[in-house]
Amino acid sequence: MNQGPTSPRPALPRQLASIDIGSNSFRLEIAELSKGRYKRIDYLKSTVRLGAGLDAEGMLTDEAAQRGLDCLATFAQRLQGFEGRQVRAVATQTLREARNRNAFLARAHEVLGHPIEIISGREEARLIYQGVARLQPSELPRLVIDIGGRSTEMILGHGRIVQQAESFGIGSVSLSMRHFPDGRFTRQGFREAQIAAGAEFEEALQLFSPAQWREALGSSGTVGAISHILQASNITDGSITPHGLRWCIEQCIKAGHLDLLSLPGLKADRKAVLGGGLSILYTLAMHFDIEIMKPAKGALRQGVIFDLEERLVAARNHRQPDPREAAVRELQRRFHVDMAHAERVRQRARQLWDGLHIDRSRQSNDEAGLELGWASALHEIGMMVSHHDHHRHSAYLLGHVDAAGFSQSQQRRLADLALGQRGELSKLADRRQDRRLMQQVLCLRLAVILHHARIDLPARVARLEPGRGRATLLLQRRWAEQHPRTQHLLEQEAATWSRQGDRELVIQLLG
Repeated sequence: MNQGPTSPRPALPRQLASIDIGSNSFRLEIAELSKGRYKRIDYLKSTVRLGAGLDAEGMLTDEAAQRGLDCLATFAQRLQGFEGRQVRAVATQTLREARNRNAFLARAHEVLGHPIEIISGREEARLIYQGVARLQPSELPRLVIDIGGRSTEMILGHGRIVQQAESFGIGSVSLSMRHFPDGRFTRQGFREAQIAAGAEFEEALQLFSPAQWREALGSSGTVGAISHILQASNITDGSITPHGLRWCIEQCIKAGHLDLLSLPGLKADRKAVLGGGLSILYTLAMHFDIEIMKPAKGALRQGVIFDLEERLVAARNHRQPDPREAAVRELQRRFHVDMAHAERVRQRARQLWDGLHIDRSRQSNDEAGLELGWASALHEIGMMVSHHDHHRHSAYLLGHVDAAGFSQSQQRRLADLALGQRGELSKLADRRQDRRLMQQVLCLRLAVILHHARIDLPARVARLEPGRGRATLLLQRRWAEQHPRTQHLLEQEAATWSRQGDRELVIQLLG
């Protein structure tokens, strides 16, 4: 662990923290944002090499997991005094791949004291670009590249707008382990590593061609490390060029082994992944005609903080939507959602949700309520595939589609809600202990039933009240008598919860 104190200090309300659980390094960034200005308060980094701990079966080894947990325990000490809303932790490619990630995430949550979100490759790319665009603004069309331990992200952007983003499953750790075993550098190893990298990037030649951008920036630790080497060796001013990369590769081959490699500016913790990082950078330079790449000021961890700030501002100011709303609207458009019906189900589900929670001051801001609203807005996207079992198609799409701003973890929750919107509850049997999820499912199912005729209804028609082991749906008697089919469906729903749910549902007529 380096760069920054480890003793806990109380957090200020304006401070925000991001944790980047990468394949090579774990990073904690603490910052204050005021009037658009970014001020770093603290930065901790540890070279954990989590990505090197994936075995042949895609399982994270106990040793690698423990290294990660030890690092997170140190981060937890520094984060004492921070509220949950001030912290966001994201994990990238290694945990996207690890088959036993859920077990690690459960232990990590307990150690860190904050949940950890697994983000998709494209979401990682979006956040990387957000960090770069905010800390290094420019009006030039840009290519931003981030080489991580097990993935590489490429982003085209203009100003703060991402125009194209892709993630490729190759990184400095994975390539180094495969082509430079035991730290040996050979000409053949570099050649094979570059061929492997080229095979990954070949499909993106047109998407990221030089005609699409005017400047190239690199935001990763790999780019920073090689930039330091080139500057300290008086090869360039820190710019990364094909000539400079060839020079670095030749120095590695001459040394023959990482233990014998001595280059100015090269830190010890970077030696083990240098071969893979150089191979990827040189391949990118050749394939995409990158003559000069400059190190970028921003990275994933800063992008996470900017994104967290936008969410908090949206929660305080109802006129400014949560940034994830844009992704929901785009999915509605793409899958031709019946917007009027989606909105009436959304409003009803949120009204029912509010009735279940006594803490009125936080209702409109809680993440679970937002999730319920998004799931309601998108509960019928599966109709684009088929009307039959559309809830299953909706669940699959929500679990797998690219949705800017959403983590993979959160998309799985939305998928569970879409799956549970109708039919038997037995398909959610393994989630019955998740009280929050079951409350969300209840509200969504009732909203769907109340609006099954696809018409608007007065808000006062129904409300939901909590109870010990039960929930009571209060219906206006006169309305219920005028809508016997809806009342019949609600009674069937109560019977379903009695047999399969985590609580009793009582239908009570008023008036």
